[in-house]
Amino acid sequence: MAKNALLEIKKSLEAHVGQQITLRANGGRRKTIERTGVLEETYPSVFIVKLDQEQHAFKRVSYSYADILTETVEVTVRGDNDGQVRIAHIQA
Repeated sequence: MAKNALLEIKKSLEAHVGQQITLRANGGRRKTIERTGVLEETYPSVFIVKLDQEQHAFKRVSYSYADILTETVEVTVRGDNDGQVRIAHIQA
């Protein structure tokens, strides 16, 4: 079941490659890190985000699909006309 959930998350992210996204990640010790960038590429186990350079020291970050499944990372795709889509796993 978890393998299917990871595959669903990967497929939903693949549909948004090249689009602007916002990441909210757990930074530890009650700290939440929010980053913006472009979803650059998806791989079998991870996805790569190219960060906006003026805001961040790092150029690229990677997260696993399990991070979304466990809600360690929250991904929101920013679309046209301020429409937003949150990528998450919905348990049936």
